[in-house]
Amino acid sequence: MGNMNFTRIKNFINGEWVEEKGVDYVPLYNPSTGEEIGEVPLSSEETSLSAVDSSYAAYDGWRKFSLSKRMGYLFAMRQAMVDHEEELAVSIAVDQAKHISEARGEIRRVIEIFEAACSIPSLIQGETLEGIANNISGRVVKQSLGVFGGVAPFNFPALVFGWFVPYAIGVGNTFIYKPSTQSPLFMQKMGDIFNAIGLPPGVINIVHGNRAIPGTWYENPKMSGVCLVGSTPTAKKMAQACGQGGKRSMLLGGAKNFLVAMEDLNWDVFIENFKHSCYGSAGQRCLAGSIVAAVPEVYDELIERVLKASEEITIGDAMNPDIYMGPVISAKAKANIENYIEIGIEQGSKLLLDGRNPDLPEANKNGYFVGPTVFADVTPCRRIAKEEIFGPVVSIMKIRDLDDALQLIREQEFGNGACIFTQNQYYTEKFISEANVGMVGVNVGICAPHPYLPFGGIKDSHLGTDKVQGKDGIDFFTQNKVATIRVTPPEGVSEDGARTDADKSVRSCVAS
Repeated sequence: MGNMNFTRIKNFINGEWVEEKGVDYVPLYNPSTGEEIGEVPLSSEETSLSAVDSSYAAYDGWRKFSLSKRMGYLFAMRQAMVDHEEELAVSIAVDQAKHISEARGEIRRVIEIFEAACSIPSLIQGETLEGIANNISGRVVKQSLGVFGGVAPFNFPALVFGWFVPYAIGVGNTFIYKPSTQSPLFMQKMGDIFNAIGLPPGVINIVHGNRAIPGTWYENPKMSGVCLVGSTPTAKKMAQACGQGGKRSMLLGGAKNFLVAMEDLNWDVFIENFKHSCYGSAGQRCLAGSIVAAVPEVYDELIERVLKASEEITIGDAMNPDIYMGPVISAKAKANIENYIEIGIEQGSKLLLDGRNPDLPEANKNGYFVGPTVFADVTPCRRIAKEEIFGPVVSIMKIRDLDDALQLIREQEFGNGACIFTQNQYYTEKFISEANVGMVGVNVGICAPHPYLPFGGIKDSHLGTDKVQGKDGIDFFTQNKVATIRVTPPEGVSEDGARTDADKSVRSCVAS
């Protein structure tokens, strides 16, 4: 890509860009080249608390805005993202190093999420029950809670923003967003959009830093809840801290996803989805295919086809439209993935394709690249079959039948997603019913629900209460208030107009 301008990342607090001073900064790299392109502040606890104060001060006014006015801001934000779509995509392709085509896809999905969130006026409607008792009705009203904080991972800086923020602010909350220090450029663009559309100061604040930032939220009486997309160990620590602090939590953790190949699969559909699932985003996503489980009837042919497809994957600069897969996020991530490849070899799995030390253009020699890596004859007890590698490493294992695959999925500590490739309706329905995961796919490699439906796993892939998107997003960011209402006729007059004496022989613990 050539040399880029050096960017000193700023916080966005109370509608203004603020340069953090007197703190350490960490370098920001372009993973495609290894070039240092900026630095990111490890903001102080005082800065984090100032963001909390700003969002708390903004909350009372923001929640009183009419629904139509809040939706107007969501529409404006959505339109601004459309207008700056390519610029936003490039920001992701540069620091997160997601291939530019996938970065564009991420931005478009966030635009779709905003469109879905604009249906909040319908989704937030409450309930009314008449005739509970004499002249008494009941009403359930959904209301906002206050200030929420969100912690984003490096791999989906835009998508996670879309999962959290439109629903949170759309129902009347305010929000503090902490991007990953490895991919902060997208939110630098979004802060400018917030100001361009006239979003009131404090409705969304952006604070960069490490775990000290959410550490100021758990016990803070001005905070109502915390959201995270990250690793399972981090999610568990945050769940404990949120529980102790009495905060709501929506915490999405790690994954280990199966692609199950049955004897009647459509090969063209499988291979195309296999490539996108296992090598898209360089395998750095929570719904990436990691284990390909095939029945004996297709096992050998599957290995042949998977190997051929994997060898054809082109790798290089994330901004190069002619390549398929970009780098992983960092030198540390590259070393970790390569360590798993060595573990796979040591534990006896058959390495068919080694992604270490791939051939690269001179401009990318210092980038963080791992090529497609394929293991065969992997057994469930091996570490590469159990642990989240978060890279383009595929483990192929032989299964006896569908029941065997379902048992392996049940035994996984994670429960994010699993996909089956089949034309058999019985297999399809059995898999949907019995696969012990939060999201299933049939003849798709990435079972990510569309924005109208909830996204999230089960078991160690999801902690906290609700999932993201759709009605779950509404439920998490609102609380139910119940009203019991008596309409009283004139004293001594019944509902039909006749005078009556009250029966005082029974007292109830509820309105009657």
